[in-house]
Parts: sequence; C-alpha cells; structure tokens
Amino acid sequence: MKIRPGGVSPERYVRKFLPRGLFGRSLLIVLLPLVLLEAVALQIFYGNHLSVLSRRLAGAVAGEVAFMIDEIDRYPQTRNLIIQETGQHFQFNTLFMPGEVLRHLPPPNVPGPVDTDLANALSSELDRPFNVNWSALPGIVRINVQMPDGVLRIDVSRKRLYIGTFYLFLVWVIGIAIITAGIAALFLRTQVRGVRRLAAAAENFGMGRDSGPIRPEGAVEVRRAATAFNRMQDRVRRFMAQRTTMLAGVSHDLRTPLTRLRLALAMQPQIPPQDMADMVGDIEEMEHLIGIYLNFARGEGSELAVPTDMTVLLDEICANARRANAAITLYVEEGLTATLRPEAMRRALTNLIDNARRHGTHIWVTAQRSGPGRLHINIDDNGPGIPEAQRETLLRPFESNAPGGTGLGLAIARDIIIAHGGSISLQDRPEGGLRVAMELPV
Repeated sequence: MKIRPGGVSPERYVRKFLPRGLFGRSLLIVLLPLVLLEAVALQIFYGNHLSVLSRRLAGAVAGEVAFMIDEIDRYPQTRNLIIQETGQHFQFNTLFMPGEVLRHLPPPNVPGPVDTDLANALSSELDRPFNVNWSALPGIVRINVQMPDGVLRIDVSRKRLYIGTFYLFLVWVIGIAIITAGIAALFLRTQVRGVRRLAAAAENFGMGRDSGPIRPEGAVEVRRAATAFNRMQDRVRRFMAQRTTMLAGVSHDLRTPLTRLRLALAMQPQIPPQDMADMVGDIEEMEHLIGIYLNFARGEGSELAVPTDMTVLLDEICANARRANAAITLYVEEGLTATLRPEAMRRALTNLIDNARRHGTHIWVTAQRSGPGRLHINIDDNGPGIPEAQRETLLRPFESNAPGGTGLGLAIARDIIIAHGGSISLQDRPEGGLRVAMELPV
C-alpha cells in the first residue's frame, strides 16, 4: 500500500471526504453509480453529437453571412436589395450603419460550445473584422461585420444555432437524478431510522434511561436486531430483579447475626465500658462494610434515570458533609439539570467528597456545562494529592492502600459515573491537592 507524502494512506485520505453516517453512505452508494452513468451519457452526447451538430449549424449561419457579404461586395449598388432578399431566405434582420466602426465587446457568457463554433466558422468564412454580441436582444445573436464604408449589423435567431433536444436531454438527466435521489432518500431514511432508534435505545438503556421496548421497523435484519434487543432488555431486567432480591436476602441474613451480637453485648453489664464501646464499634463497622459491599455488587442498577436539578442534589450532599464537619465551597451553574439516577449519583458524589474530606481540610465542588449536552463536575481538595502512577489503580475495586479504606469508594463512584455514560479522572489541582474531574451527559 502506497503512502502519501504527508504519511497518510490513500484510503484514509479518501475516507476523510466520505459521509460518516449510514444514511449518507447508503445514499452515496445508490447515487454515485447513477451520477457517473448519467455523466458518461451526457459527455458522450455533449462531446460528440452536440459538438458535431453545433459546428454544422454555426457553419451554415457563417456561410449565409459570407454569401450575403460577397454579394454586396460584388454588387454594391444593389446592397439594399441583397439585404432584403437574404432577409427573406435566411431569416436575417440586417441593417447597414454607414460610417460606423466596430466596437470592442466583452467575452460572451454562453453555455455550450456554440459561441466558439460560431466565431471559428465566421473567422474561416470572412476576410474582414467582425464581432458577435450575444446579449443585444433576447433570443437574438447579433453579428457585426466591418465594411469599407460602415458596419453591417446582422441579427440571427438563436434557434438556428441551438439544438432543442439538448435541453430536453439535459432536463431529463437532471430530473431523473433528482427523482431517484428523492426516492432513495425516503427509502433509506426509513431503513436508517430503525438503526438510529436501536442505537438510541441501547445508549439510554446502558445509562439507566429505560424507555421500554422499541418498535421493530425497517429491513428484516434491522427488525431482527430490534426484536433481539427487546428480548435482551427483558432478560437483563429479570436478572437485575433476581440479583436485587438475592442481595436483599443476603443483607438480611448477614445483619441478623450482627443484631443478635449487639443485643447480646447490651445484656452483658459486666463488660467494661471501653471494651463494650470497642465491640459495638466493630459491629457497626462490619454493618457499614456489608452495606458498602452490597452497594458495590448491586451497582444501583434498579433505579431509573429522571431529570434532576443539580443545584438541589449538590446542596443536599454538601449539607450532609458539613454536618460531618467538612469545610466545603460549592458553585453550581444556574439552571443546571441532568437526566440521571439521583440516589446512585448521590452515593458516587458522597464517596468522592468523603475521600476528599479524609485527606484535605477544605473541599471545592463546582458543576457547570462543558459543551452541548455535557455536564462537568470537579471535586477539589487541598490534601497531599496522589502520584500519577497510582491514580488508575485507586479507581479499581479492592486496590486502595489508603488507611482505613475498603478500596471500594472510588471504584463505586467510577462505576456509577461510567454507567451514566460519563467519564472520571484523577488530576492535580492547580493550587495543590487532588482534583476529581467528572463529565456526564445532560
């Protein structure tokens, strides 16, 4: 495969100019052969048949003009009679202007080869100066010939120089192309609409925006894909419902012995208060860890996405953090809303803020639009930060080395953000510390 001088292969170079969508590419596949076929047919007609006929018609007019001028040169005393006779036989409208001199005319702007053919034919037939005015009168070509004592002005009908069938052929070619393009566009739009709906349904379902089953439409293959997608949605819903039910039972079964331990400890007054507090704290920590593990496994998948006011959501999250003695500064762009799962997003942002609160003394939370249909959220802290080599590891479950951490807080947040169709990254805060940058679809 040859590479272009700039290092770009011909395939990639051509691909830059091709439509990116299925509709555009399908329409191009249908129309390109048709346009090429009509272009070849038009070129054959225009380059051969039309050129020959144009030269013949121009030569006939030029020969008649030359005959009239030769007769005037031979019998100058009968000029008016010659003009009258040629006007009747050749359909010329001729006027002699004594004492006039040819004037310079701008280049003609005439479609087709007729102007060049007429000029060439007149040059070969006449041995004196002349010019051709194509814009003197509508439907008229004016030929001005310099005579010894003036200018002979000859008006010729354009119909004598043009082929009527050429315009019919041209209209037919263009009309067929337009009609074919319209029919192909209507047909392909119906086919592509099914693919677009399937893609949109898959994207929404992946982000928790369950809009129900989609209606199969379009070609048989597209209908089969839509039907298979609907069956997949049903299977996923049943699986999630069964998993949620099972996890609820596991949660109940694990918390029941912990509750018995708590009651048993409460009925043992002989245990020293400090030991009692330590054991109760261990039980509470175990309950907390069970909740974290179950939430991580469940993934908040059963919650539906709804339009959410980000100002209200972030205000509530920051207010809860302030009650835990966190110093937080919040900025939310006015009127900022997003379609998301509120409780899942609350859990993700709470985990991130708790992580920032453990490592810094102040937290800054900002939320604003970052582009069409995109929401950007930053959570900054003034802590020691995280080395770049460890950032990706900290977003994986059970791989955090932070003291007192379970390794799931950042992983839960990452899974929730990605499930919403967004992205999350750990960065350096410009003023020092750590920045958690998130981007979500609105």
